[in-house]
Amino acid sequence: MVVVAGAFAARVTVQRARRVTKALAERVTVEVVPTSTFDPGEGEVGRWARQVGRVRYASAGTPARGAAARLRYSVVDGAMRCYLEGPAEAAAVLAMPGFAEVEVRAARAERSIQPVRFDLPTQHGGEQ
Repeated sequence: MVVVAGAFAARVTVQRARRVTKALAERVTVEVVPTSTFDPGEGEVGRWARQVGRVRYASAGTPARGAAARLRYSVVDGAMRCYLEGPAEAAAVLAMPGFAEVEVRAARAERSIQPVRFDLPTQHGGEQ
């Protein structure tokens, strides 16, 4: 019985590791570009933090290690750049603008970010 339980635990661990590896390999990166007059208030920062917090929920089924969002800064030709990275399942949430004076650009051209679309509710009877 102990051998069966150990084999089952090993299998679950290997499957989880594969899902994490796949999620990390398929991450999406967007560049966050503020305007020169960008000066967010406390409320805007709070809303954006909640939006970034939703990345984990949008990537349902992805293990926690692969579902995290990451904010990364780098310097290219003397200019600082800010990137937001997360799981592919949450690409639409990552691409949503969080601030009024910030443009969100897809950083990798090979990945296309599809917007979230909601179906219109069906109408019953003669309603229009």
